[in-house]
Amino acid sequence: MRVLLVEDDELLGDGLRAGLKQAGYTVDWVTDGQSAESAITDNEFDLVVLDINLPNISGLEVLRNVRKQGRSLPVLILTARDSIPDRVEGLDSGADDYLVKPVDLDELCARLRVLQRRAAGRSDPVIQYGDIVLDPAAHRVTVNNKPVSLSMREFVLLQHLLENVGRVIPRARLEQKLYGWQGEVESNSLEVFIHHLRKKLGSDLIRTVRGVGYMIEQLS
Repeated sequence: MRVLLVEDDELLGDGLRAGLKQAGYTVDWVTDGQSAESAITDNEFDLVVLDINLPNISGLEVLRNVRKQGRSLPVLILTARDSIPDRVEGLDSGADDYLVKPVDLDELCARLRVLQRRAAGRSDPVIQYGDIVLDPAAHRVTVNNKPVSLSMREFVLLQHLLENVGRVIPRARLEQKLYGWQGEVESNSLEVFIHHLRKKLGSDLIRTVRGVGYMIEQLS
């Protein structure tokens, strides 16, 4: 999943980006409120991790502006402000969760999984599609209770397709989920990942919609 990290502390931001990437997230990082607003306007993110004390525009103002636009993008505030009034103000400004620094990476990832699950309209922490079971917390996929080895990007791609069963996902959107701002994407890289998933999970699992993108059909 694609995360926008908004953190002006260079050392902390670099550490969070590295940790979240290792956990399987595609992370784009900005260091001020104005850049955060531009990034949210011009891109499609699954989650935002937002500091409050930011240059130019405060994190709370960024959050309020996002909510004024009617956007339901999940936002987790990550801040050093730990008083009850600060927490209340953050949540009442539209945050979906509030976490105080210093942060444990495992807890942050767990909270992001909860927000991601809610945004996808799921209550079950695992995703099941026929004989395929995907466990986001364990980064594990099984077919008929047998483990299937997937690369990190194959896992991310499969999860996004399974969370959108019955919908055609445009190619550009899938590439953004996998790469974010990480430079130029090789022209056939997405096809390679799709090929690997079909080989490991069944050739008829993912359908190509020519000129548009890919989808997993609803089970009949």
